[in-house]
Parts: sequence; C-alpha cells; structure tokens
Amino acid sequence: MSAPTPPAADETAIVVDERVSVPRHEIQLRASRAGGPGGQHVNTSSTRIELTWNLERTTALDEETKARVRAKLASRLDGEGTLRIVASEMRSQGQNRERAEQRFAEVLRRALAVPKPRKRTKVPRGAKEERLKEKRLRSERKKDRRGWE
Repeated sequence: MSAPTPPAADETAIVVDERVSVPRHEIQLRASRAGGPGGQHVNTSSTRIELTWNLERTTALDEETKARVRAKLASRLDGEGTLRIVASEMRSQGQNRERAEQRFAEVLRRALAVPKPRKRTKVPRGAKEERLKEKRLRSERKKDRRGWE
C-alpha cells in the first residue's frame, strides 16, 4: 500500500508566479446571476463569479511586498484592502471561476513586478551639436527679421 499523494498545488493555492502563491482559503468566490443577453438561461443560472481577496489579511505576502501591491492596486482596492474581480463572459459557472482566478493571478503578477531602475545615459555629442546648430539658425532668422524696421 502506497502513501497518499498530496493534493496538487492547483487545488490548495493559486500560483501567481514562482515566488508567490495565494492559498485558496483566503479567496472568497460568490456566484450570482449574470446580466445581459442570454434569454431564459441567463435569468435562471448563477454563472457570474465574483472573486474577493483581502490584501491586508493575506499570509502570502510580506509587509514590504504588501506595501508595493497596495500602491500599485490603490484604485482597485476598497477601504478594507479588498480586491474584487468579476467574471461573467462564459455561460458556465466553472469557466467563469477559472477566468476570475486567471485574472486575479494576472493582476497580482503585474502588481508584484519590480520595475528595473532606469540607467541614465549620456546625451550623444551629435544630438548636442544638432541642438546648438538649430539654436544658431533660429537666432540668425530672428536677427534677420529685426533689420527691416
């Protein structure tokens, strides 16, 4: 008799990137009726999925990372620090759940990205010379206009 296999990472957490995965117990999913066209089906089926995740209470991120995510997602977080993602494009609740989880992972992945520091570069000599040449030409043009008074 072999040992029981552990659940797949997919079942216990949503993998955002190689460093971060959010435990599923931190995510709330709620199904409701989707609006829009669809006839009788849309009026009777709860296929719209609303995914909510609280950034302030998560254990998946350290304080420094939370601060960076909070700053990047400021417009998407409510007063308590909850991120809300809605998916209602598909006719199936399961597909909308998958879509909401994918969108959640993508939003969080973008927020976690640390921008590369910009390296200052020297202005090329040709560009400086071109700018000074243009200034001289403009000056000459204006000087020529003054002579006709």
